[in-house]
Amino acid sequence: MYNKYKSIHQWNSFQLLLLYYIAAIALSTILLSLPVSQQPGIDIPFIDIVFTAVSAISVTGLSTISIAGSLSTTGIIFLALMMQIGAVGIMTIGTMLWVMLGRRIGFKERNMIMTDQNQTHFDGMVKLIKNIAYLLLIVEALFFVILGFYFTTYYTSYSEAFLQGFFAVISAVTNGGFDITGQSLIPFQSDYFVQAITMILIIIGAIGYPVIIEIKEYVFRRRKQEQRFHFSLFTKLTTTTFFSLIVVGAVGIYLFDFNGLFKNIPWHESLFYTLFQSVTTRSGGLATMDLNVLSNTNHLFMSALMFIGASPSSAGGGIRTTTFALVLIFLFTFIRGGRSVKIFHREVYEVDLNKAVTVTIFAIIIVFSSVILLTILEPVSLESIIFEVTSAFGTVGLSLGITEGLSAASKIILMILMFIGRVGILTFLLIFRRKKEPAKFNYPKERMIIG
Repeated sequence: MYNKYKSIHQWNSFQLLLLYYIAAIALSTILLSLPVSQQPGIDIPFIDIVFTAVSAISVTGLSTISIAGSLSTTGIIFLALMMQIGAVGIMTIGTMLWVMLGRRIGFKERNMIMTDQNQTHFDGMVKLIKNIAYLLLIVEALFFVILGFYFTTYYTSYSEAFLQGFFAVISAVTNGGFDITGQSLIPFQSDYFVQAITMILIIIGAIGYPVIIEIKEYVFRRRKQEQRFHFSLFTKLTTTTFFSLIVVGAVGIYLFDFNGLFKNIPWHESLFYTLFQSVTTRSGGLATMDLNVLSNTNHLFMSALMFIGASPSSAGGGIRTTTFALVLIFLFTFIRGGRSVKIFHREVYEVDLNKAVTVTIFAIIIVFSSVILLTILEPVSLESIIFEVTSAFGTVGLSLGITEGLSAASKIILMILMFIGRVGILTFLLIFRRKKEPAKFNYPKERMIIG
């Protein structure tokens, strides 16, 4: 017994974090299995309960059941709490509990917080966690009141209006992608106010918490007229890449269906359709249209956007925006004969470039492998499978309608992808790392023929 206890305490922070997320999924499965969580007369298969729990903790939004038709109000509240845990990270919840109980946050806990939030240093970890928690609570409370009152024009009772407002806010800001309307945001496809609020919330959840915190510090420092504020390279690169992808995504979605869906509709409808679909591919998972009406080219284009996903230290998944930017800049630098990657008058560490390339290559491998497996298991189009797989990996939650009909094996594959997408590829890979002693000697180097 002692040896087992000792071995667990010798696990690294990546392995312990994996264990905590598995425990969160197990607890979520139990909660959703309770009779009080399900509507009377509804019998949800166990594999679908587990799938929903994984989708909620990974804040993906893919679902094999109808949330509105299967879960009770209690179950819906449980689902919202799961998305909240998944969005801020399990260590954020744990840290806030430790702080409230007056416990000291030790080295191991700080190391796990750093791992969970994808940070590179220990400094200010507890402060970062507090900022994330307070920020999200303020945002959620504000928009819950706004949407709650606004939805009274759609629903007959205040209880229904505020339940819809509560879930809509949580689902958007956590990038959870679930809905209790039964049709995502299609009922609001002509309501630009609801769409604008939802896009703002998705961006807050997907752009990265350190970015939002830096912007907050910039605003308050300017008011105090302190010394000039310098944004970090991470914030500059993240915001530039994030909003560039939104613009490129919206333009691309419009152009690929210029002679199709967008040909005979007013410009403002086209604008909101394309802009919303571009924003939601960052990791939102909500939709204002039936995506099947878009062209095959658009489906593949959106799959690429979902593969990239959201920013690091956010509620989203995918390879992340900074990874995509670094790999792209590295390619251009190499083609032009450069020896080091320089961005915004700063030089990028070689180790960060190695991480970006590693993440991209591994992501391509697991997504490609998953697509092959699903084409063997499922009698559906390749296009639908690629869309489903990238949606799961990017923890987006968009679908062309094949999720409910998938086999148990395919659901397991998607659950693994959602889980990897949430914890991050680097964290997942470092679970298998073991401590090694420095090499006592080096082999002679030899050049290789490449390309």
